[in-house]
Amino acid sequence: ATVCEEARCPNIGECWGGKEGTATATIMIMGDTCTRGCSFCSVKTSRSPAPLDPNEPENVSKAIAAWGLDYVVLTSVDRDELADQGANHFALTVQLLKEKNSKILVECLTPDFRGNKDLISIVATSGLDVYAHNVETVKRLQGRVRDHRAGYEQSLSVLEHAKHIKSKLLTKTSIMLGLGENDNEIEQTLHDLKSAGVDIVTFGQYLRPTKRHMSVQKYVTPDEFKHWKN
Repeated sequence: ATVCEEARCPNIGECWGGKEGTATATIMIMGDTCTRGCSFCSVKTSRSPAPLDPNEPENVSKAIAAWGLDYVVLTSVDRDELADQGANHFALTVQLLKEKNSKILVECLTPDFRGNKDLISIVATSGLDVYAHNVETVKRLQGRVRDHRAGYEQSLSVLEHAKHIKSKLLTKTSIMLGLGENDNEIEQTLHDLKSAGVDIVTFGQYLRPTKRHMSVQKYVTPDEFKHWKN
């Protein structure tokens, strides 16, 4: 499964396929049910999801290696009910994949692990190439957009620690626009991310997955996106 499908992301057609000549895929591991409930996301939620599949790291790594991909993104739901919140599952999947295809580039888009540095380190030192974790939105809107267990400072600390534990590791985050943020808040977020050592920041237009989710406050123009790119 992919998080794009499970979250019913309306941008799915824009993201899949990668750049011309690059074979990519995004795979969601650790099940299709999240222990958190964010107001922008349509992934199923439960306090007690099904147990992890112990064969998943081997099966996923074998499948990805067979596809002959150049780049893969491994992402997941939150698994707060687990002692390690799924960190070792992530790490094992990366390690097995790299054993099967040492040339593939691996990005892990991880949960926040509730800011636990030991768990962040497990993933950061697993052999991945890009450590990604999304702040999702500006500081003021965190409580409206994300589950109460997430937080702006906590997400910054995840990215900062991943870079600290392995300085050559690329760190990445994404911000949704159209949620009610203003330009000053976006600039401050970029400043905070730079201070945390984040290498890559991507922007996307928030689109409402269903009528039950928070509404779009603004449709950002292509020129506005270009402004932030420059």
